[in-house]
Amino acid sequence: AIMNKSLIYQRVCSAGKGKTILFSFLPILTWLPSYPVRQYLFGDVVSGLSTGVMQLPQGLAYALLAAVPPVYGLYTSFYPVLLYTFFGTSKHTSIGTFAVISLMIGGVAVREAPDSMFSVSASNGTNETDAVLDTEARDARRVEVAVILTCLVGLIQLALGFLRFGFVTIYLTEPLVRGFTTAAAAHVFISQLKYLLGIRTPRFRGPLSVIKSLVAVLIGIPTTNVTAVIIGLLCIVFLFMIKTINDRFKDKLPVPIPGEIIVVIISTGISYGLQISDKYEVDIVGKIPTGLLPPAVPDFSLLPNLFTDAIAIAVVSFSVSISLAKIFALKHGYSVDGNQELIALGMCNFVSSFFHCFTITSSMSRSLVQESTGGKTQIAGFLASLMVLLVVVAIGFVFQPLPQTVLAAIVMVNLLGMFKQLRDIPGLWRMSRIELAIWVVSFIASVLLGLDFGLLVAVGFAILTVIYRTQSPKKIILGEIPNTGLYCDVDEYAEVMASECTGIKIFHSNTSIYFANSDLYINALRKKTGLDPMLLQAARTSQQSKVTQRDKVELKGTAAPQKRETVDLEQGVTEMILSGSAPQLDDEQTNGKAVEPLGDSDPEDTHNLHKPLLQENINIHSIILDFSAVNFIDSVGAKAIKSVMKEYAEVDVQIVLAGCNGPLLADLRRLQFFEGTVTLDLLFPSIHDAVLHCQHRVGPRPPSPTKRECCSDHQTLVESCC
Repeated sequence: AIMNKSLIYQRVCSAGKGKTILFSFLPILTWLPSYPVRQYLFGDVVSGLSTGVMQLPQGLAYALLAAVPPVYGLYTSFYPVLLYTFFGTSKHTSIGTFAVISLMIGGVAVREAPDSMFSVSASNGTNETDAVLDTEARDARRVEVAVILTCLVGLIQLALGFLRFGFVTIYLTEPLVRGFTTAAAAHVFISQLKYLLGIRTPRFRGPLSVIKSLVAVLIGIPTTNVTAVIIGLLCIVFLFMIKTINDRFKDKLPVPIPGEIIVVIISTGISYGLQISDKYEVDIVGKIPTGLLPPAVPDFSLLPNLFTDAIAIAVVSFSVSISLAKIFALKHGYSVDGNQELIALGMCNFVSSFFHCFTITSSMSRSLVQESTGGKTQIAGFLASLMVLLVVVAIGFVFQPLPQTVLAAIVMVNLLGMFKQLRDIPGLWRMSRIELAIWVVSFIASVLLGLDFGLLVAVGFAILTVIYRTQSPKKIILGEIPNTGLYCDVDEYAEVMASECTGIKIFHSNTSIYFANSDLYINALRKKTGLDPMLLQAARTSQQSKVTQRDKVELKGTAAPQKRETVDLEQGVTEMILSGSAPQLDDEQTNGKAVEPLGDSDPEDTHNLHKPLLQENINIHSIILDFSAVNFIDSVGAKAIKSVMKEYAEVDVQIVLAGCNGPLLADLRRLQFFEGTVTLDLLFPSIHDAVLHCQHRVGPRPPSPTKRECCSDHQTLVESCC
């Protein structure tokens, strides 16, 4: 019976676990059964139609960025969006084509399938041979590259998602992403100039590709197609006006005015009616086949050359998508799962690659439209994908006369939101210079080196700033606010009378201690406390020798010239030692207090300036290290702390630790820190406990049992933590 109950329990648990896994893999199962039709359906329908109308022209336009025929942008606007409805956790992001990702794909496609590979020789009647570009073969090869790259991106994202690597986005800090996307906007803008001007220039990639592209455009200006420029500029002005109206009257308009689809329809009609492609040589979209292509297996022979590019695209795609998802989730009060978002994007990219799509992510402009028009769930995206499907299956051929300069105008106007990120610079200048440096480095590196190398440089620089922060922490001396037991920076809180405890230095540094900064920590300790064991020992020896010499002189009743010279020489040595520890002269060390000289002194001594300082140093008997801000310590850091404790102990200065957390105590115990002269007696749960111990140490020495009794609570706490 017991065995049967155990089997039943295991089956129930297995069924429940399987259900949980299924629901986490297909989030649609958690919300669709309880979908409130009356409350949400109307908003989702309006939002889906509005987003679909916007997705059509963007799909066509961003396909040009990806260096593939425009119809593949329509395919990419259907399959991934449909799949995200089932796997995604964000209710408001619009999945599909995105300018930055499309440009990165286009760079790889052009690299793997340049025009030079498809130049064929054609003989004319005069036996002269001219190079003719086989555009159909070139485009087919670039589609293959984009498809296999998308497949690899999907596999990488799926692997990261199943391995729970959603946390990788923490290394893509917001200033880094915003600087990178602003640089990508500059790349995209310059790449569209040739379409706007109607000129033909080669496509560049890699370092300085922006400069090369801009130079090529400037050189090609004499061949500008005036008709294309006029059409493009009119579209830009119209779209800018529509966006301004939508932004200004967004609270009064039931849905945003679909400026892009209006421009596409009007431009297509004018182009068809006036035959501007034949009469004015304006480049148009060209053939758009009706219907969907059958699925096909990508060409995996191209994989070895694309792995590095796929990693960069996968990371950028996920970082953009999860950033937008978190913004909308925070605004509307729900949560998104980073690991599931990785799986969702991976499924969208991997499966869609078999249907001739290129890599997707969330679009900022479409997501804002989807959210502002009343979208409540992923149903809005599902309806948008159906609208794209209708166009592909039924009326795609209608857009064949659409001028490419119109698509360039749509892309350029949609970049305005990214260029507005330049406004981050003044705010970051005021808030954080380090984050400003990350933004600027990310932007400049991505503009000059290209998006792939630029992203690598930006991430590397961001990691260096973390190392810099750990090696340049704030180092302060703490003092007690009278009658409170609270300890603050003696410089910052001087107005509330935060003063140092007599004979005690409390050192605080807000950093962990490990191999990269352990020496810096020790040097900062010596500098801020004004106590160097070697210099202090030399000063004490010199003073003792000085007093001894004077006592001998007084006993003899005469001052031998030779001995007087010795005393003067020793005073000079003492002055040299004290001048070598210049920080001891600051008010920070005496806290504005007058300190009485230790012993008898010569009123005619020319070194009276150093006597209070010498008295202050000699009277320091304890140093408290505030470890409340230390998160971890490694073996190098532990050895450094233990070594400096021994050095100070040799000059009768005891170092104790205060404020260690549980994990840090466990690290210290594992590193065998509490062996030899360093024991648990030197650990205290708070600074105040440590101060009381240090004050008790220099007072009347009670018997050992009484001392242990006074510290019994401290010992109990330390031992329980360890």
